[in-house]
Amino acid sequence: MELKRLRHVVALADEKNFARAAERVHLSQSALSRSILAAEAELQVQLFDRGTTEVLPTPAGSFFIDRARKLVFDSNCLQRDIELYRSKQIGELAIGVGPFPAATLLPMLMPELRQNFASVSLRVEVNNWEYLAQHLRAEELDFFVADTRDLPPDQDLDIDLLARQRGGFFVRAGHPLLSKAERLPADILDYGLASVRLPQAIRKALAQLLGLPAGAALPIALECDDVLTLKRAALESDTILAAINAAVADEIQRGLMLPLVIAGIPNMHSEVGIVSLRGRSHSPVAQFVIGRFKELAELHARQ
Repeated sequence: MELKRLRHVVALADEKNFARAAERVHLSQSALSRSILAAEAELQVQLFDRGTTEVLPTPAGSFFIDRARKLVFDSNCLQRDIELYRSKQIGELAIGVGPFPAATLLPMLMPELRQNFASVSLRVEVNNWEYLAQHLRAEELDFFVADTRDLPPDQDLDIDLLARQRGGFFVRAGHPLLSKAERLPADILDYGLASVRLPQAIRKALAQLLGLPAGAALPIALECDDVLTLKRAALESDTILAAINAAVADEIQRGLMLPLVIAGIPNMHSEVGIVSLRGRSHSPVAQFVIGRFKELAELHARQ
């Protein structure tokens, strides 16, 4: 039976009068009467006793109306929820974020989401691209944002590259190397390098500049996907931090850290992309968050 006809039956049960029920469902009285007769014919039971003063459900009608009322209520709730979902007022969103986007883009985005979409349930997983790709494929994430240079091209993934974020080496104020007239790549080894998991292309380039034997692994003194831990280590020791500029912008502005220019080191940057399962449709909230990630990444790229 059509849901519309269920609404007609419930309206008549509530109003106990054809004229009032017809007005409620925006029908003529004759059209509502035909709809009720059609429902009774379809069910092969009489739903209402037509009295002179009011219309009352039969026992079969009461049995049917109780269940019809629940279906109408659930339908109204579903329609309301869909409207709220379209307007980004309810729903769930699970996203993955790489270390540098988590340190630079996420803190700007989360307060905005919580303020404007307070009824949306958010889950954020901060980790490296390999972990995030695994959980995306397991459909535990809607999408993730991370450096994608080491992500193997695959037919099941869509990668939407964002603006590049420039990076370099940074040390604490008062670091011994700051007073050295010329700094060489080998100086990195003397003090130790702290970084997130670097893409293989950067590892190979740095290993060559350091004069390491072919195929030798780049020695990383501290590898961690938590940028706050890396910054703390660099601020409180002579460790050299490899990071994107935006990740240390606050420390540089406060004079706590300084860029370290090293002869022969090429310009460094991140290639952050938004990674989704191919063919997956994003919810309105997910579409909004992806758009904001793009805007914030472009803003940081200009800094």
